[in-house]
Amino acid sequence: MLTGLLLCILLLGLLALAAVGLGRHPLAGRVVHGGCLAISLGFAGLALAGLGLGLPEAPLALPIGLPGAGAASLLALDGLSAWFLLLLGVTGACASLYALGAPAGPPRSLPPFPLFLAGMAICLAAADAFTLLLGFELMSLASWALVAADHAEAENRAAARRYLMFAALAGACLVPAFGLLAAGAGGLDFTALRAAPPEGWRAAAVLALALAGAGAKAGLVPLHAWLPLAHPAAPSHVSALMSGAMTKVALYVLARLLLDLCGPLQPAWWGVPLLAAGACSALFGALRANMEGDTKVLLACSTIENIGFITVALGLVLAFRGADLGPLAALAAGAALLHALNHGVFKTLLFLVAGAVAHGAGSRKLDRLGGLIHAMPVTALAALVGMAAAASLPPLSGFASEWLLLEALLAGWRVGDIGFQVVAAAATALVAMAAALAAAAMLRCFGLVFLGRIRSPRAAGAEEVPRLERLSLLLPAGLTVLLGLFPAAMLGLAAPAIAVLAGPAALPPARGLALTAGEGASTYLPLAVAGLLVASLVTVWFLVRRRSTGATLRGPVWNCGFIDPPPWLPFGDPLSQPGAAGMAQPLRRMLGGSLLGATETVLMRAPGDPRPGHYAAQAADPSEAGLLAPLARLRDSVAGRAERLRELTIRGCLGLSFGTLVGLLALLAWLEGG
Repeated sequence: MLTGLLLCILLLGLLALAAVGLGRHPLAGRVVHGGCLAISLGFAGLALAGLGLGLPEAPLALPIGLPGAGAASLLALDGLSAWFLLLLGVTGACASLYALGAPAGPPRSLPPFPLFLAGMAICLAAADAFTLLLGFELMSLASWALVAADHAEAENRAAARRYLMFAALAGACLVPAFGLLAAGAGGLDFTALRAAPPEGWRAAAVLALALAGAGAKAGLVPLHAWLPLAHPAAPSHVSALMSGAMTKVALYVLARLLLDLCGPLQPAWWGVPLLAAGACSALFGALRANMEGDTKVLLACSTIENIGFITVALGLVLAFRGADLGPLAALAAGAALLHALNHGVFKTLLFLVAGAVAHGAGSRKLDRLGGLIHAMPVTALAALVGMAAAASLPPLSGFASEWLLLEALLAGWRVGDIGFQVVAAAATALVAMAAALAAAAMLRCFGLVFLGRIRSPRAAGAEEVPRLERLSLLLPAGLTVLLGLFPAAMLGLAAPAIAVLAGPAALPPARGLALTAGEGASTYLPLAVAGLLVASLVTVWFLVRRRSTGATLRGPVWNCGFIDPPPWLPFGDPLSQPGAAGMAQPLRRMLGGSLLGATETVLMRAPGDPRPGHYAAQAADPSEAGLLAPLARLRDSVAGRAERLRELTIRGCLGLSFGTLVGLLALLAWLEGG
């Protein structure tokens, strides 16, 4: 199994070389994306075989490693890495299939794509710190190259610069985190790290560095500022893979560090920072998704929300495990793993839908679309499934995992510490509000894109996307439905991963085809819910047909009191229907002012004045002024001080080098002594 995984990674490297060799050849895209499709299916197959039939016990040693460290790089698969490898395989296959049918991008975007998949696979399969960080940095650099592929646009260059900055921050935090672990263990392999978990200040430092490093890569607030810029800049299949898989790989690193390598005896308060960061991210992402007018930016903000949900679940695992509440830890672990998979699938679907809409209707702006359900029915159906799952509507996949999360949050009172109980209660309220806001955002997006009247001439000429693109939408849509109907079966498959997070004796929160919570106190039967919904719809349809006259009457749509449109607007005046800003106005006025600094400008003309009025609504991300601006000033200050080093004499340069060497040796001696 490990040999097959290594072979798949090597084939991805060969595909990158082939993309360089093929250059602008017309078949280059088909070769690269077709190969990535086959290898991604191989990843999914290996993960399913490992989770269902048994995982290899001995790691695979490779003849590479840190110079002078005397250790080889190790590859291994346990339950946790196999679960996320399954997610990578599914999302990678869907993204590659879409890329096969989509219009070809610039040739320079082909080599980084297989390297992006390879970096994530290496990170997941690593059994030592060096290999994990190697895969993590390869993933970051390859995804940066994909974001920067279309660098002719100024906003894409800005997005790539910011993304690279946060990727560097993630690496700069994770390297010392593993260094602190290795300092006490005397080695870099995971077996040695598990045998010597950190304590005291070292444990607190690992917690802070892991949360900052993985949070910067996953998009946790306040380290999320790259995400709404990078996703629109990247091609749609790359955005799907970044949101569906890359952010989950970052959370995998967080879970591996805190829940596995740091040992099972950490205190319950370790879960508090994750609860706070996750709940704030969920609320912020959901609220901002309701304010955005670009489909890909809206979906990127929705990713911030769902990453927050998963982080909250991981925090609950830490807290319950620290309080010796094994069944509740398994419940929270099941919620985290199931939502990671579910979100990976339906968010991949939604980003591919956004790409199909941009391809078929020529725009990503909500106010330039509308009525596409008639011209793009397959895309509209796939979008309806994905957005209903993102809105947590039963019996689709998003509801099952969020139901488990809320059940775990409601059990937070079982932890005896009163401070944690207050934090858990606040997190429950924020998560519930975020779930409601997410439903509003998805309703707004689907209504503005696919319903109503056509808002632009280009949207009036929209056409359905080609067959391969449609297939790439229907595949994750079907998986979203299946994951929603059979979540208990997936949790049974995730039992080895739950054991890694919650303890060897942890059992999945499932019984038969039902999800269970609180040691059987609450049960969710998705098939029963689905049957009830189908029966209700059939009953309503039957009653309507029975009581109707049988004739279909058509008439003009009410135009909200506007003057009747001219004959050259057969679908009606688009100004007579709500726009993106209008639908967001209530939430912007209630919550946007305090959380997003939202403002509105209204210019009303005097009666009789023929000049048009003016209305503008704006919202600002608080991380721009609160985090990025101070960091930019600090960067300029440090750069100015560093510039003075050029004026040092030779004696000064030698003294500085000697002082740095002595300081590093003293730090090393202190760490080894501690």
